[in-house]
Amino acid sequence: MNPGIIFLLVLVGAPLLELYVLISVGSEIGALSTILISIFTAVLGAALVRMQGVSVLMRVQSTLARGEAPALEMLEGAMLMMSGVMLLFPGFITDIIGFLMLVPPLRRKFIVAMLRRSGALSPSSPEAPPDVEVRRVNIIQGEYRRDDD
Repeated sequence: MNPGIIFLLVLVGAPLLELYVLISVGSEIGALSTILISIFTAVLGAALVRMQGVSVLMRVQSTLARGEAPALEMLEGAMLMMSGVMLLFPGFITDIIGFLMLVPPLRRKFIVAMLRRSGALSPSSPEAPPDVEVRRVNIIQGEYRRDDD
């Protein structure tokens, strides 16, 4: 399927689905309660994103101090930004997705799955997080000499 059509469907379909869910929930619990829950999730989400953002920043600094590239941490930071945006949008579906992206193990598994699918993460990659299975290769060092010269 054409990526442009998928983007258009998401761009139009997601707000319509959010609106449907908001109207359904509002008719069950009332408009004021729905608005208050939406504001509460935005404030709670912003606080959680801030706390986890500081945690990721500390990991970036420690990775840089070890002389390594903080690739995974940078991707986690980008996902935290997306999570914050999702939590600030009014709606329950975006809030659920945003809160799921705040769970560190789920976030890391999603990043690793995306990197593997794109081919950017190989089993012997040094950026592989600890929960990624890495195949070990035994290397035998030695000297050799050719006698047929």
